[in-house]
Amino acid sequence: MAEKTNLRDKLLEVGMAELNEFGYHNFSVRRIAAKCGVSCAAPYKHFKDKHSYVAAILDHINQRWEARQEAIIDSYRGVWQRQIVEVCLEYIRFLVEVPYFRSAIMLKDEGFDEEFDRPRGRLSDSARALIDRCCEEQGIPADVKKAKVYIIRSLIYGAALMFDNGEFEYNEENMAIVRATIEREIASASEN
Repeated sequence: MAEKTNLRDKLLEVGMAELNEFGYHNFSVRRIAAKCGVSCAAPYKHFKDKHSYVAAILDHINQRWEARQEAIIDSYRGVWQRQIVEVCLEYIRFLVEVPYFRSAIMLKDEGFDEEFDRPRGRLSDSARALIDRCCEEQGIPADVKKAKVYIIRSLIYGAALMFDNGEFEYNEENMAIVRATIEREIASASEN
């Protein structure tokens, strides 16, 4: 049984790299099987078809992110502003340090259905819930909350992209700049 689980995990990892390199339309189960050293039929013992395979990759990404996110939330229990900042920073690290994840969650295709959209949307559910709770506790109006969510998410994705493409060196000094910006944005929400 462990061998089957290990193959499934390997198929998911190699599938992420495949998705990153070739996108959804050119995603090749045959190429993945070859890279894993298994027959072309082997992946279909774990995934019904290409569609469910990619959906399983998105679920795998979510599971990894949720584990990291929960550890942070537990570390700063009761300190919601700190939770928001640390979750945001960890999300940036997550996106930068494992670029396969970013390309998988940024996938867009007309053929995507709820099976794809649900797991992609779940990646930011906890951060959004933290911001919602923060705004609710502070009596922040819905329009201000909407703007704060937009700004903070833009900071996360913008920083990850800039770090990845070399516009902004990925180091502690620059992460401190991002931290200060997110903290300032959260503090200004309390002032409104």
